[in-house]
Amino acid sequence: MDREMALKELKKHVKNKNLLKHMYACEAVMRKLACHFGEDEDKWGLAGLVHDIDYDTTKDDPVRHSIVGSQMLADLGAPEDVVYAVKVHNNAHGLPRNTLMDKALYATDPVTGLIVAGVLIRPEKKIDYIDVMFLVNRFNEKSFARGANRNQMASCSDFGMSLEQFLEISLEAMKEAKGELGL
Repeated sequence: MDREMALKELKKHVKNKNLLKHMYACEAVMRKLACHFGEDEDKWGLAGLVHDIDYDTTKDDPVRHSIVGSQMLADLGAPEDVVYAVKVHNNAHGLPRNTLMDKALYATDPVTGLIVAGVLIRPEKKIDYIDVMFLVNRFNEKSFARGANRNQMASCSDFGMSLEQFLEISLEAMKEAKGELGL
């Protein structure tokens, strides 16, 4: 499965434009993390891009989310490690995150929401107007972007990154993709 095939499948299964933007943001962050770690950028990007492929159909049933998506991806011939990373990005299953990619996708999922929320509270509504310290301050405000799970983001320590370093790489990745993200 390459990016072109993944995009074709996403357009079939995902109708929510904001969800698509979230998935593009996760792709950008995962690619940047792969570069940082010397891993396969295309494979990591693919995991970020397709991780919520089933969300439109499973959003009301969190126990099925990512199980359905990982099966869809397996049926489409996605690499096994991508399929597994997608399956374990949902904490509801209690499955172990074994690889660096598994752990990175788990932390990446909510960080994109924190960054987008940070952009949206700025009067300019542009990603270029926020920085890492702004995000750290928002991270510490528990009432800000409540849906962005702080523990999940802080799990970046499981792959050897400080929160600040993780936010910096994530923000840089999303700034590079700002056109596609509408930020």
